[in-house]
Amino acid sequence: MTSTRRELLVTAAAAGTITLLPFTARADGHAMHALNGAGGEIKVHPVSHASFVMEAPMGTIYVDTVGEAAAYADMPAPDLILITHRHGDHFNADTLNALGNAPIITNADVHGMMDDALKGRTTIMGHDAGTDWNGTTVEAIPAYNKDPATKFHPRARGDNGYVLTMANFRIYISGDTEDIPEMRALKNIDLAFVCMNLPFTPGFLCIPAVRARHSIR
Repeated sequence: MTSTRRELLVTAAAAGTITLLPFTARADGHAMHALNGAGGEIKVHPVSHASFVMEAPMGTIYVDTVGEAAAYADMPAPDLILITHRHGDHFNADTLNALGNAPIITNADVHGMMDDALKGRTTIMGHDAGTDWNGTTVEAIPAYNKDPATKFHPRARGDNGYVLTMANFRIYISGDTEDIPEMRALKNIDLAFVCMNLPFTPGFLCIPAVRARHSIR
């Protein structure tokens, strides 16, 4: 039997595994959400779809930055930008060029689509690789569709999810993915940004699987 989105969310909430935060509603209204963690306050600013800005004690991180640059005009300037994959609702070269010169982390596929200016400030990160940035460990993990017949996010393309560790506070950014084994293997996740967009990223059991204390969807 296939569970509905609502059934899975209710089950997860009843089990006490997550705190559900209505990211979509907040994105539509551009409402900020704040929580304590990483040695200080973390502020999350939804922008649209997968795009959000996260202010943390270590710096301001932009994720999957797309849309008009004006949408970010009231946000703090980025100190780091993470791009998960090539799709136009996650990666836009014009937007990135309009938002300054912050370093970018992404996969080899997206890097190959960039102009020379963007390539010059971009680090390629493959799966299971990591780097340190301003006291934060940034790790890339796989993000993909499990069914080979689902061609939206093939594993071979190397799309990324990210795990950030800030002063023992761990943040998971799923990118576009199904409920994959690499997600279920994650431990001690404090805040999760989990995709929920049928039919492109089916598999809503991903939320309780990571057992995040906060989940922004």
